[in-house]
Amino acid sequence: MNTTPTMTLERERTDAASGRLPEPKPATGSFQTVEPRIEVAPAGASRPDRADEILTPEALAFLAALHDRFAGTRHELLAARLQTRVDAANGRDPRFMPETAWIRDDASWRVAGPGPGLEDRRVEITGPTDRKMAINALNSGAKVWLADQEDATSPTWENVIGGQLSLYDFLRGDLAYTSPEGKEYRVTASETPTIVMRPRGWHLVEKHLTFHDRAGRAMHASGSLVDFGLYFFHNAQALIAAGRGPYFYLPKLESHREAKLWNDIFVFAQRELGIPQGTIRATVLIETIQAAFQMDEILYELREHCAGLNAGRWDYIFSIIKTFRSRGRRWVFPDRKAITMTVPFMRAYTELLVQTCHKRGAHAIGGMSAFIPNRRDPEVTERALAAVSADKRREAGDGFDGTWVAHPDLIPTARAEFDAVLGDRPNQVARLRDDVEVAASDLLDIPSIGGEVTEAGVRDNIAIAIRYIESWLRGTGAAAIDNLMEDAATAEISRSQIWQWLDNNTVTAEGTRIDQTSIVRLMAEAVAALPRFEGDRFDDAISVFRTVALEPEFPTFLTVGAYARFL
Repeated sequence: MNTTPTMTLERERTDAASGRLPEPKPATGSFQTVEPRIEVAPAGASRPDRADEILTPEALAFLAALHDRFAGTRHELLAARLQTRVDAANGRDPRFMPETAWIRDDASWRVAGPGPGLEDRRVEITGPTDRKMAINALNSGAKVWLADQEDATSPTWENVIGGQLSLYDFLRGDLAYTSPEGKEYRVTASETPTIVMRPRGWHLVEKHLTFHDRAGRAMHASGSLVDFGLYFFHNAQALIAAGRGPYFYLPKLESHREAKLWNDIFVFAQRELGIPQGTIRATVLIETIQAAFQMDEILYELREHCAGLNAGRWDYIFSIIKTFRSRGRRWVFPDRKAITMTVPFMRAYTELLVQTCHKRGAHAIGGMSAFIPNRRDPEVTERALAAVSADKRREAGDGFDGTWVAHPDLIPTARAEFDAVLGDRPNQVARLRDDVEVAASDLLDIPSIGGEVTEAGVRDNIAIAIRYIESWLRGTGAAAIDNLMEDAATAEISRSQIWQWLDNNTVTAEGTRIDQTSIVRLMAEAVAALPRFEGDRFDDAISVFRTVALEPEFPTFLTVGAYARFL
């Protein structure tokens, strides 16, 4: 496989301009520069309803200030990611960095810890920010709602602005929704979850906003800075007044330098809006193999604003496949269903996370089981509840302070398992897990999975990836498929496994070699079984799947190209 970086960082020019902001003014100094600005693009295009309430001149000026100070560092760190991937492809494994050993060895420092409303996080519900799902989450009885602008949200312009409006309206007592069938949804809970918003990752852009830098260059805005900036600008004061605060989940980090960038952003944003330093709280998802080797360092860089770490299991698995996909058969994963949380390398990852967090006074938050109940099928529901119960019992027993669920009906089951361990305590940060010893080799012990690749596993991956991508293209980022909750992370596992099996000429348990011929045959069978309907996006989804799973070059994220082409 080609091990040189072929993906270039996106710094493309555009003539799009909205006309809503004043013309750029030359700045003073020895070089001719212009004032940085954000423009809504393309010019003259329709905007989502009520977009002007979010994209105010003041909010756009705040976004411009964020981009002016931090967009360059973002690009540098994305370039560093490319080099890290090249190094891994050429045989260099991740390691605990000797140059930061002083951070790991210093037992004296601690993170800020939970802000108001984050002391007890035993059950968190995750989900997109459209009005219906937001109301369901706010009425769910969970302790925390992960308001997801990332993997559970398809980043259509309507969803990006609509999600901001859901949060804006809720904090002002105005959130309501009426379905096409006339059913009305309102927030009725006497106590609503603490909101922790997850912006998009560093790799994603927002093509409907254009940043013009001081040199006059134009580029798509950063999805991370847009999501964070709009939410913080409009809602930070209201959140504080409500006795909570501006809290964030930070996704897809690959290094402590990326954590430092977020910390610098927090410091700047608080200063700009006159909010006391240290008000923001961040929980970092440890969902890349690179970050797993830098947990202490990530906590340290964010120590003034950090509440905890989360075990983002699905992206973590995807990250390992992506990082070592062309390193030979030792790194080939079996069927997705064989990659459980109890295999040795996943146990090493989660136990190290708990130990690291508690040593530093941070919360350790567990991940999400993919099983979901079906109110029309008691047998499916019974299996889902049993699987989720076992998953949460393991997490609570290992020392996690809370966990994720994807469906309100799973909250009582998850809560029962954590109640049994926590009792009246809000968390178990005091449990230090000094018994845990994890070496680099433990985190990289992929052969310990065992299992095999089966033809059924290949079929499942093809069908899940295509069906999820089709849902995503229609604007739905979290999709129930075959009684499992699929989001961008699980679709990434499915398509990356297909790519890896093809690249390694893997032979299934039935004796079939996985090559282009067999994949095309199985794809044809999967396509023939798809539930086609008027207005579906399956043709586009199949095109995306071919690009991200069957081509020689491996796109880093399936959503990057699909967003550019179709959304």
